[in-house]
Amino acid sequence: MAITANKFAGVRACTCHDEMTARLSRQHNDTNVLCLSADLLGERVMNRLVEIWLATEFEKGRHARRVEKIAQYESQAMHPAPGK
Repeated sequence: MAITANKFAGVRACTCHDEMTARLSRQHNDTNVLCLSADLLGERVMNRLVEIWLATEFEKGRHARRVEKIAQYESQAMHPAPGK
């Protein structure tokens, strides 16, 4: 699910399996799509992860450089320089 979602420009999808991955995905990577495995996680855990993910803010700072690099790469991939 996350692999396919990340093929689209502007999407930063992540698969989360616990509270820490939900929190860090937002804080450090400014993810905007959350992927959860219904086969591996119970409903209560999934609801908690969604709550955490939605409530967590992007920290920016040094992490913003990474997100900007992703955006630059997407832009280059969508609009390659002539002759490439």
